[in-house]
Amino acid sequence: MQKLIAMILFAFVISPIWPLGSNPMHGDPFVIVNKRTNELAFINENRVQTIISVGTGKTKDLTPEGLFTITVKAKNPYYIRGNIPGGDPRNPLGTRWIGFDAKGTNGRIYGLHGTNQPASIGKYVSQGCIRMQNEAVSSLYPLIPLGTKILVTSSTKSFEQLAKENGAIQ
Repeated sequence: MQKLIAMILFAFVISPIWPLGSNPMHGDPFVIVNKRTNELAFINENRVQTIISVGTGKTKDLTPEGLFTITVKAKNPYYIRGNIPGGDPRNPLGTRWIGFDAKGTNGRIYGLHGTNQPASIGKYVSQGCIRMQNEAVSSLYPLIPLGTKILVTSSTKSFEQLAKENGAIQ
């Protein structure tokens, strides 16, 4: 009986070959932000689907680095600091908010979002968030479900290398 349990345990838990097809992490949506190049890669279906220019923190430490989880999504987000409603052209968050749990937060402090300052994309300008063109964040919004992992890094490695190292590409 112990041998049978050991064989089942090995087959379903320990074995490097996933018993039910390919590993479910491979092929799932995954986002990588490289602060070094101010670019975001959207990985899905085991490959890099698109690379988008972004704006990140004014200083290196403002945009936290690490592996995080998307925990909040909002269309036309309300900007609390400026008391600006969603959809207002003065709203610096643009048309979409995709928040993640950096530094133990709940997804309402750090996030991917649009901007009302499109000229800031590609630059080091934010207070810690990751800015995107409104069109870009709107197109990614439906493709990134809650629970998606996001890696924020400053690296010389390619997006493919980073995705492989984090299990997003085989």
